[in-house]
Amino acid sequence: MDVAKEAADIVLLEKDLGVLVQGVREGRSTFANTHEVCLHGDQRQFRNMFSMAGISLFLPFLPLLPKQILLTNLLTDFPEMTIATDRVDSEMVDHPRRWDIKAIRKFMITFGLVSSVFDYLTFGALLIILHATQDQFRTGWFLESVISASLIVLVIRSREPFFKSRPAKYLLMATLLTVIVTVILPFTLLGEIFGFTRLPISFHLLLGVIVILYIVTAEIAKTIFYQKVRF
Repeated sequence: MDVAKEAADIVLLEKDLGVLVQGVREGRSTFANTHEVCLHGDQRQFRNMFSMAGISLFLPFLPLLPKQILLTNLLTDFPEMTIATDRVDSEMVDHPRRWDIKAIRKFMITFGLVSSVFDYLTFGALLIILHATQDQFRTGWFLESVISASLIVLVIRSREPFFKSRPAKYLLMATLLTVIVTVILPFTLLGEIFGFTRLPISFHLLLGVIVILYIVTAEIAKTIFYQKVRF
């Protein structure tokens, strides 16, 4: 028996062939969640690069301080780390999937550009409509960037509409906690240390509208994208 076990490629620890099916499903679920992490990370990095590089050409000051950029990355990484625990839609495990680099690149460019469009809308709103100061600009973009990047995880995690596909509790909790911390931070001593300032209610209302429009637009873009690109 020991010799047979050593020679075997697979050893069943239970007298049930159903574990093979479960193993396949777990493997496909792991692949699907890993795939979603890559999609989200790629589009977020494309967004940050495109937005930061573009607005830096027009501002007489840094859009965000180095410590603010690090904090932004830390907060937006938090929900992404919980994707590994997320539920996977049945269509993602009903047959084997494979890596499609071309499709991933199209996804990165599509959603990276959608995100950047709303970053530039935020820039315009802060500078032209609200006449933000330097600290107000940085705080406003920090709020919009972190909150939208956190909420977009709930959109792109599934090919179904985000209100139909329920995320796992850890992903949902991490997303909500990140949003709450981001909103509260400028009102705290820690926010002052990072160079943020308290914003008038008008800033919060306009930024809230931009984030809502961003989520709706991303949902529409997702529907169109998956109609044209299959992977």
